[in-house]
Amino acid sequence: MKTNKYKIVALVVFASLLSVNCNKDDSNGTPSFEGTYVQQDQMGRPAINTVFVASGAPKDQFNETIPSQMSANFQSSFQTRLLALNAGYTTNALGLDAASFTGVLATDVLNVKTSGTTTFFDGTNVLTGRVPADDVIDVELLLIFGGPDGTSNPALTSDHVDANDKTFLTSFPYLAAAW
Repeated sequence: MKTNKYKIVALVVFASLLSVNCNKDDSNGTPSFEGTYVQQDQMGRPAINTVFVASGAPKDQFNETIPSQMSANFQSSFQTRLLALNAGYTTNALGLDAASFTGVLATDVLNVKTSGTTTFFDGTNVLTGRVPADDVIDVELLLIFGGPDGTSNPALTSDHVDANDKTFLTSFPYLAAAW
């Protein structure tokens, strides 16, 4: 009798999950492109919104701003934030002063070089795109805290996560296999 109770409870839970996830109005799985769509997130450079849009500021405003207007709307506040994070900032490993660097950061897009090396930053090539194995957070930390030659503040220039937990593929879709 006890076993039957557990089977019934499991069946009820399973059935309720199915009913919650099913919708008779889904047009048989055909997507609808009717209506108005709004930009919800910028992720050209991970962590930019998280770090540089000040607490209490409308992060959605940054996410919804079109790239051509981002620098004008956010560069000044990004520079204030950069100097609050690193009061000793002069220039970074790219040779950018605070105003120039935060202008680049405020326009949160991923640049893509169609020929040559594609990388977020490898010491020579800068923001020419990105491959999955690029250590984007370490690069951003180095550019914020590393100073002109990248060696200042060594405790702050790495998150110490040096590789993905699984090897990336060498062909499309390039992402590592799921666990």
